[in-house]
Amino acid sequence: MSENLPSLQQLLEQVSGKRFLDAVSPGDRGLADDIRFPFLGLVGQREMKLALLLALINPAISGVLLVGPRGTGKTTAVRSLSDLMPLVHRSLCQYGCLPEDIEAGGMDAVCPDCAKKYGEGRPLTYLDPVKLIELPLNARLEDVVGGLDEAAAAHKRMRIRRGLLAQADQNILYIDEVNLLADEIVDAILDAAAQGMYTVRRGPVAGTYRARFVLIGSMNPEEGRLRPQILDRFGLRLIVSGLTDPDERLEAYRRVRAYLTNPKAVVAAYAAETLQMRDEVQAARNLLPSVRLQPAAEQAGLQLVQRLQIDSLRAEITLFEAARALAAADNRTEATVADVRTVAPLTVRLRRSQFMVDYFNQQQVEEKEIQRVLDDVITPPAQA
Repeated sequence: MSENLPSLQQLLEQVSGKRFLDAVSPGDRGLADDIRFPFLGLVGQREMKLALLLALINPAISGVLLVGPRGTGKTTAVRSLSDLMPLVHRSLCQYGCLPEDIEAGGMDAVCPDCAKKYGEGRPLTYLDPVKLIELPLNARLEDVVGGLDEAAAAHKRMRIRRGLLAQADQNILYIDEVNLLADEIVDAILDAAAQGMYTVRRGPVAGTYRARFVLIGSMNPEEGRLRPQILDRFGLRLIVSGLTDPDERLEAYRRVRAYLTNPKAVVAAYAAETLQMRDEVQAARNLLPSVRLQPAAEQAGLQLVQRLQIDSLRAEITLFEAARALAAADNRTEATVADVRTVAPLTVRLRRSQFMVDYFNQQQVEEKEIQRVLDDVITPPAQA
């Protein structure tokens, strides 16, 4: 990351301040063009944009949940990440063999071809951008986990077809209206997210696939609540409200109008800064393994979670991983108390449960009653 370039956060603020005064003239829209609204063209919503960038930098954050009413830019923001995706190492082998498999389990952990390649010093992987995999609400369970390959079955062969979860390995899995997902699909996602892999069995045929993905979900709370089990899987939680500043709302209208008139011109207006930010995200991801938490930052985070009476250990994990990602975004190798303070609202929000507080308080009453009866029936042993 060059010292002459602004930090990722500075770049975000600088480019978001651009103004569109007039819509550009219409151009050739073409057919089936997938032109996403530029991430840096989003007006306001700094917290949402920061959370999405931190998730790109550090997959250990375990994803982002965007909660808010319709029309606040949640889906647009997620889809606009496509132009900022960092590079990851993907296997060249049909069996998914990776160098870390050999490092962990020896040559027997990979197929003979990959063992030979490794011994000859040839690469087992190639660099490829992270992809955004969308899970539609109408997806069937077989679409999500995989099922029998119909083309192979027509030739009287049995083969498992990869599902969306397998396609999401080392990618981003995005679920719009995540609170409306069918329970069986939620269960499949939870299982894959917990283990980083999953197994599909169809009769005598089975297949095990890696599923190490960053989960991003969006939802409108008016349409229903999210199951606690899947809510706990989202590391960062954002309450996305509408823009309140009239000037920002007007600027948002101008940018949308320009995009609808000529999307290619709008994308081109942010092209240079988009490339710069993509490089910054990649540089931050490369630096991340070297980033350490200051002891004071660790203690501040632990005290925060304790004072808020949050039971889930994922609170500290997400808090510290987000702080490390923020430090990497600023080209620093130490995460400070200030980093913990910045990301804390994103990580501890929606983690407390009044039901669990009441449940444990009620249980304490029973525990005291059990102890009282024990003391009456069985004399406590004398202290040595």
